[in-house]
Amino acid sequence: MNCVFCEGSGGELIWQDAHCRVVRPNEADYPGLCRVVWHDHIKEMTDLRAAERERCMIVVFELERALRALLNPDKINVASLGNAVPHLHWHVIPRFRDDRHYPGAIWAAPLREGTIRALPEQFDELLRSQLKNLG
Repeated sequence: MNCVFCEGSGGELIWQDAHCRVVRPNEADYPGLCRVVWHDHIKEMTDLRAAERERCMIVVFELERALRALLNPDKINVASLGNAVPHLHWHVIPRFRDDRHYPGAIWAAPLREGTIRALPEQFDELLRSQLKNLG
């Protein structure tokens, strides 16, 4: 079985614990996009025990809070699809009204050229600092 999340981190490692990790992939159109990736290869949230599901969602929600604080987006999208990569992971995506796909999903056809935003200086370190209370 080939799985990008079992074979590698899936992006720049921002934070991790014994269960999951937060990574920032290189997404040119969405530089603040992050993923919460469960370490074990499972497909669905219901494959987790209740405490594991709770831990996963706490990380997703804290990541959303941190991205809102750092980037002040117009909206945050949170999605767990896994159709192309059936390894449990959540996308946490800062969205802006002038991005290429707004108001559609980032996986849809682009609606316009869009504005590419630069991340704040030291973004990864700032994000790590925001997530430090996760343990």
